[in-house]
Amino acid sequence: MENTLYKPKYRGERVRLAKPELLAPAGNLEKLKFAVHYGADAVYIGGQKYGLRSNADNFSFEEMREGVEFAKQYGAKVFVATNIYAHNEDLDGIEEYLLGLRDAGIAAIIVADPAIIEVAQRVAPEIEVHLSTQQSTLNWQAVQFWKEEGLPRVVLGREASLEEICEIKKHVDVEIEAFIHGAMCSSVSGRCVLSNHFTDRDSNRGGCCQSCRWKYDLFEDGGNMAEGFAEAAAPATVEPGVTRIPLFGEEDIAFTMGSKDLCMLEHIPDLIEVGIDSFKIEGRMKSIHYVATVVNVYRQAIDAYFADPEHYTLKPEWLEELNKAANRPLNTGFFYDTPDHEDHIYEPEDKAAPFDFAGLVLEYDVATQTALIQQRNFFKKGQEIEFFGPKGTFFKQTVGEIWDEEGQLLDAARHPLQRIRMKVDHPVAYFDMMRRKHS
Repeated sequence: MENTLYKPKYRGERVRLAKPELLAPAGNLEKLKFAVHYGADAVYIGGQKYGLRSNADNFSFEEMREGVEFAKQYGAKVFVATNIYAHNEDLDGIEEYLLGLRDAGIAAIIVADPAIIEVAQRVAPEIEVHLSTQQSTLNWQAVQFWKEEGLPRVVLGREASLEEICEIKKHVDVEIEAFIHGAMCSSVSGRCVLSNHFTDRDSNRGGCCQSCRWKYDLFEDGGNMAEGFAEAAAPATVEPGVTRIPLFGEEDIAFTMGSKDLCMLEHIPDLIEVGIDSFKIEGRMKSIHYVATVVNVYRQAIDAYFADPEHYTLKPEWLEELNKAANRPLNTGFFYDTPDHEDHIYEPEDKAAPFDFAGLVLEYDVATQTALIQQRNFFKKGQEIEFFGPKGTFFKQTVGEIWDEEGQLLDAARHPLQRIRMKVDHPVAYFDMMRRKHS
């Protein structure tokens, strides 16, 4: 029976945004600026409390204000992750913190804990509250519940399929946000306790040590059941006089439990047509090069679809670009089917991306066809490099003569943040990036 006395806190009509929002991660202020400049409609960041990425640089209130002002110039918004599961002591100071977010101009907070949701709605109603993926919301009735609690947006659990999302959108007029690119947790939306067990760092309070990515070997303990020990933790777990019998040979490779990364670039039409309102990219701990590359590619794909849906095609160069920033093998997560053993990484991974962020374009001189570039990684004359930027700017060339700002000829750009000049084959612009392949 319908409860006629209940009045939903949120009454807006938000069945679907006119165009899906591209939501990018920003681990610090510089990454925020790159994400926005390269096409993000919104960015999500962490403050210095209440978030799940305690190892990221995170933002002070002053940095938040600067980030909000920068984003406004591009019509973009800034969200803050406050998505820990709070213990009693974690709630001390929450009201003051939320008021600080409000005063900084934050558009929305991403929350998992009902206590924080209630406090936010009471003390800072100007800020939208988005339900975090940490709640593992996977069905339309749960989404309806959170809508009636006053939340205009629900970030679904990463285990939701496209079919389930379609069903949710059919029943509930609320914004749906879903992860479409980036790392996938081996547990259920972050409910892992391996980190707590091995390092006493609580995954649900921002301390995850990514235990699933460690190297593991298998031993037999005193003839009892086999136990797996992390390579880094094994010495501390061996008791005096206890024999560990290795169940692996010298030729065997230590294994991990990590999942492949999510990538839905090849399925943009499906994401749009099912009605997902916000396409979320994972990676607040990732590099500037990663954030700029991934945002740039998805921006182009989304815009291309809306420019001509009937004739939309996936460009091979978009996939090539993503692979230049990819850290792990890619798959489609839970969108089409439940991942199996083939969707996990069992050998220790090489996390290094195939390209380095070599330089940032600061100025371009049309008359001399030279660019002023801020060095970000070593490069020298004779190396092949690539320039890329928003809206599809891309070309390759070989590094020619390099000069410092006083006009002195250099053999290489060796020093971090060193400003150099060099000729470029095509016009470039402020915030374009230069990268080089690993040698």
